[in-house]
Amino acid sequence: MKQKIVQITLLVVAVVLAYFIYETIQTPVRFNNEKNRRAELVIQNLKDIRQVQQIYKTLHSRFTSDFDTLINFTRTGKIPVVSIRFDPNDTTLTRTISDTIAYVTVADSLFGKRKGFNIQDIRFVPFSNGQKLMMEAGKIDKGGVAVPVYTVIAKKEFYLNGLNAELIKNPNVKDLILGSMEEPTTDGNWE
Repeated sequence: MKQKIVQITLLVVAVVLAYFIYETIQTPVRFNNEKNRRAELVIQNLKDIRQVQQIYKTLHSRFTSDFDTLINFTRTGKIPVVSIRFDPNDTTLTRTISDTIAYVTVADSLFGKRKGFNIQDIRFVPFSNGQKLMMEAGKIDKGGVAVPVYTVIAKKEFYLNGLNAELIKNPNVKDLILGSMEEPTTDGNWE
């Protein structure tokens, strides 16, 4: 009888230990899956900002560091719709004629086909309970030329809010950063 009790106890202990081993392995796997899912949404937000910033720079020769300005520009800013055709007098087909045929708002051009898209949300870090992205813009000197630059940062603590705090501290888990204030780039650190 004692032997049966010992065997059952050992079986229960083995099952409990197996469960703990399984959880030890699955915790970082679940964290990485959720981290990647959240990062995708944050990256899409950063890409949207990049598109608007590039159009803003084209029209204003600089980037903006203010989300209100960027959002207002997206709603009211207009970009030309251009028709380009070959010059009928050019037999080599190397010259073209460009005509502006209309203007369209930045919002319609970039986000018109995205259902449920709200430009006001572009300033917030997804999953952060309302924390804002950090955005900075300015100019740097590159070879004697003042070059406009900007950066947008989604802190990992914000977009990974509510996940395992110890795993967030891992140095391999990074803030998501678009652009740079030191180099003239509009790339993200995920690219």
